[in-house]
Amino acid sequence: MQLTLPEVLEQRLTPRAAALHQAVELFVTEAATLGQAAEVAGLSQGDFLRELGRRRIPMHYGAEELAEDLQAVELLAAQ
Repeated sequence: MQLTLPEVLEQRLTPRAAALHQAVELFVTEAATLGQAAEVAGLSQGDFLRELGRRRIPMHYGAEELAEDLQAVELLAAQ
């Protein structure tokens, strides 16, 4: 997909910065997962998480995700 920006924004934003802004918006609105948003931004998941932290944007990580992660850890520990 190609995104066309108004000329004034094209002059101020690099393609990488525009992709990062779009990726953050996709993540914040839950239209994309962390991995998908990182891919849009052209960053690793770790780098994208650091960028979210710099912007003070919380991760979408609730009780359900925690329970799933704890179950996975328990299964791995039992092996």
